[in-house]
Amino acid sequence: MRVGYKKSRKKQDKTHDILLNPRVDRRLLANVPDKEGIRNSVDRRGQKALEDYKGDPNVFIKSKNAGIRYIMQADIKVVCRSQNGNITFNVKSVDISTTGILLELKDNEQLNMISNAKSIKLEFKILPGSMPEGYEMSVKIKGKKVRDSITKDGQIFCGIEFFETLSEYSNRKKDRYVLATSSLLLLFISVFILLMRAESIIYFKFNKWIYLYSIIAAVFLLSRYLFGVLYKPMPIDVDYTPGVTIIIPCFNEAEWIERTILSCINQDYPIDNLEVIVVDDCSNDDSVDKIKETINKLNNEAERFDAPNRVKYFVQEKNLGKREALCRGVVNAKHDLVVFVDSDSFLDPFAIRNLVQPFKDPKMGGVSGRTDVANTYTNILTKMQSVRYYIAFRIMKAAEAYFDAVTCLSGPLSCYRKQIIIDNMDEWINQKFLGQKATFGDDRAMTNFVLNGHRTCYQDTAICSTIVPNKYKVFLKQQMRWKRSWLRESIIAGKFMWKKEPFMAAFFYMGVFVPIAAPVVVSYNLIYAPIVHKIFPTTFLVGLLMMALMMSFAQMFFRKSTTWIFGMVFCIFYEAVLLWQMPIAWVTFWKSTWGTRMTPSDIEAQRKKEQRKASSILRKKVENKYAK
Repeated sequence: MRVGYKKSRKKQDKTHDILLNPRVDRRLLANVPDKEGIRNSVDRRGQKALEDYKGDPNVFIKSKNAGIRYIMQADIKVVCRSQNGNITFNVKSVDISTTGILLELKDNEQLNMISNAKSIKLEFKILPGSMPEGYEMSVKIKGKKVRDSITKDGQIFCGIEFFETLSEYSNRKKDRYVLATSSLLLLFISVFILLMRAESIIYFKFNKWIYLYSIIAAVFLLSRYLFGVLYKPMPIDVDYTPGVTIIIPCFNEAEWIERTILSCINQDYPIDNLEVIVVDDCSNDDSVDKIKETINKLNNEAERFDAPNRVKYFVQEKNLGKREALCRGVVNAKHDLVVFVDSDSFLDPFAIRNLVQPFKDPKMGGVSGRTDVANTYTNILTKMQSVRYYIAFRIMKAAEAYFDAVTCLSGPLSCYRKQIIIDNMDEWINQKFLGQKATFGDDRAMTNFVLNGHRTCYQDTAICSTIVPNKYKVFLKQQMRWKRSWLRESIIAGKFMWKKEPFMAAFFYMGVFVPIAAPVVVSYNLIYAPIVHKIFPTTFLVGLLMMALMMSFAQMFFRKSTTWIFGMVFCIFYEAVLLWQMPIAWVTFWKSTWGTRMTPSDIEAQRKKEQRKASSILRKKVENKYAK
């Protein structure tokens, strides 16, 4: 299989992913609590946040985040005020945190000017992607020198502490205006949509089905945003830390698997209550070697954190699929809660602590965390996906969580009660739909098992980031796979969702109807009506514009990020391209290929394709020979 894969794989120019680049801590497991009490997990940069957020129950999280330094090489204008007036010069930054910045100076003269200055003001731009989304902005901030150093090579570094944190500065200079603007725009758009739907009621008798669709679509859309705004995550109870086993299924993920494993074990969570299990599904790249290398590093460097007993791995003898890999992890898990994490997803240090909070409710069966895009600033495609991911989680899942009925506990980060998985394991592994074995959509399938008898929830403060496709071909294949699984699992969920809370049930069936009927409605409004009735679809296009604007301004409201404009770009792309995958998905549900990675099904499909191509070429040669 390994040889066949290498022969079939085409060489392509690889797009370099742009990722957030925090400075690596010299301690391998910097966030793991030290039960011996020898060291403190809050560094000196986080001490300021401890004072600023005094009384906040999440102060330890904010203080830790405040101390994270991000690599940022940018031009910094330094204005030093002295008795002789202002002295201005330019330097380069090395890294930045919310509390300060490290500068590389050109010579001792600049260092002396900073050291002797009565006051220091820095002017610079926080570049997109250099800090978490929402921090990109122009900054004019005062600070003071806290340290300096000169290396053996003669490099001069100077650390400046800001008089106010960048989050405070952003709130004072930018956030409140962004919040006010986006709030007014969202209110205007909502009222405008309501007025448009009032028009649909007035003209309902002229085209009942089209206007009925527009009313249902508007009710569904506005209700999602309304309940999404009303949603609040479960607050942290620092004393609630149940036993958790994190399971990472891996297939051909040599590039990212080390980072995933380290992010899962490097959690602010009691050592005795957290273990990590990696299950490699017979990868045909270097994933297994990378897993062994990472675990050996942990065993050698993190022995005092009991890493040898808390991290283990299994390798499947043959490729059995993601569900089999997850189930092997579940069977070997020693804790009652199991967390599924994709092999290209990276957990926030406080993800598990936040994720388990809803399980204080004994009826809670599963919880989904929030998934952000790790490679947002790579290109236009990844920026579109970043907005889409955020709205899908912060609005759509949050709205479902309002009714304790989240319909998809997403693969990148989700937590379940182990016993529920064990009770449904055989049916999950052997799931078939219309006679065809289900090889993907494992997260939606398991969610249906959980949702049928338990509550499901979304915890917005449990955050992971994931690598999304940066090429359109791969992205489209991924979206097709997702639509096939969505169709299959929506049909299955439809059999029991009517038993849920009435509002949730109604919104679920609306959410199934709207995207399925969308291709027909769009075709009617943009093709049939203009050609047959000579009517320009002004109202329909305005409605699409309002939908796009609502998505963009919701991103602006919640995240205050410059990526908000790509919400509109995504909506246009969806209507032009992604929408038309739905009817194709209906007639290709039986396909088992992933499209985004070379699974055995993909290898077999490509082999058959090449075989058909060779047969076609041979047939043409024979036909040409006899024609002569």
